[in-house]
Amino acid sequence: MNRVLVVSPHPDDETLGAGGTLLRYKEECSDIYWINFTNMKEEYGYTKERVRSRNDEIDKVKKLFGFKNIYNLELEPSGLDKYSRMELILHVSEIVKEIEPNIILLPNREDIHSDHKIVFDTMFACTKSFRYPSIKKVLVMEIISETDFSYNPTAFKPNYFIDITKYVDKKIEIMKVYESELKEHPFPRSIENLIALAINRGAMAGKHYAEAFMLIKAIE
Repeated sequence: MNRVLVVSPHPDDETLGAGGTLLRYKEECSDIYWINFTNMKEEYGYTKERVRSRNDEIDKVKKLFGFKNIYNLELEPSGLDKYSRMELILHVSEIVKEIEPNIILLPNREDIHSDHKIVFDTMFACTKSFRYPSIKKVLVMEIISETDFSYNPTAFKPNYFIDITKYVDKKIEIMKVYESELKEHPFPRSIENLIALAINRGAMAGKHYAEAFMLIKAIE
């Protein structure tokens, strides 16, 4: 049995980047875990109602995926540069040691959002084989509205595809929980665009629907 860890800078990144993959791993009897770095809190300027609704969304998403555990760090959105990098690394290092994951799914360092870059750097520091020997595979996710807006045209070159044909409908169902994050096409995070990307990546892999990743580490 694999232990799969997905890491999101913000709630919804896990679903956008790897929703179908997580559902597939879960059905194939893997334990799935989620580290989420940021969250809405009143002290960050969000209303009590918005904080409550976001926490309800996270709870619903956790149940729909069937995560064995979620580690919600609740740091400030768009403010991860305010925290000591060493403190972040030490904190998540303890979580990684607790989970002992075999597979880690990370945001792309070249995503346009600064939080994504910081999360990648923090988590990749926790993949050294001599310190975290359980880790056998590290994959970088493709997150709509972040990965596709990178200034670097070679920032994401998919070389690892996972067939999500059986899971694409439930991925969309879960994404709809994040109601405020979705808008009508041609907004990047529209249902049409999510499906279009899955079709495109599926065609690249000879499948109906797929999610694409960059494989940056594998040990067999």
